[in-house]
Amino acid sequence: MNNSLLDDVKALLDKDFGDDRILKQICRACENNEVISNYERNYVQKLAEKHLGKRPEVIQTQSIEKKPKIPDVVIPNTPSIQKMQTFQPRTIRTFNSKNSKTILGIAAVALIIIIASAVSFSGVLDVTPKVENPKNSIPVTLSIQSDLSSYNKKDLISISGTSNTSGTVNLSIENPKNELVWAEQVSLKSNGKYSTLAIAGGQGWESSGTYTIKVDNGKETKSIPFSFKG
Repeated sequence: MNNSLLDDVKALLDKDFGDDRILKQICRACENNEVISNYERNYVQKLAEKHLGKRPEVIQTQSIEKKPKIPDVVIPNTPSIQKMQTFQPRTIRTFNSKNSKTILGIAAVALIIIIASAVSFSGVLDVTPKVENPKNSIPVTLSIQSDLSSYNKKDLISISGTSNTSGTVNLSIENPKNELVWAEQVSLKSNGKYSTLAIAGGQGWESSGTYTIKVDNGKETKSIPFSFKG
């Protein structure tokens, strides 16, 4: 096969057909008994058919006899487990309505007996709710607070608080000598809150020290201290 291919390659080179580089490479491979690819063989074959008048080679394929298949080992069909198993429906026990009523009646009688024995053992059962003595609880009825704990001369003092009464509350400020330096009657809002502003300064505010804000709602009085620097 390589000799015929080599002859075709030399003939093509002599007549200057095809690519010299490829043909010389194929010629060298044929002379050195090297492997020649199908692409190179087809390339030479087409050039030889075209320029050398060579007929295309017909490759006869031998018919391959089909060997009879040997059947595999036949496994006998066995019935599936699901078909062999038989399911029996569960029997559901139903209670007669008469029996259920009887059971409920026995349970009610037993509950009554237990309650009666508990009452007879501990005496008369007192189910009345316990009410706490209102005297022990001290609800917040009046409060007072200021925005700061110390003020300088001509500062604004914001006073606020709450009262459980209606109408008005009386506010006042006393200096360290317990002298009244400011007073005002403030109306309470619908929610019981009150607020007002006072100016730190004026007659009676000459000395620095601890001043006292008081509130009186007619039932009780509360007071808070603050420091003033004149």
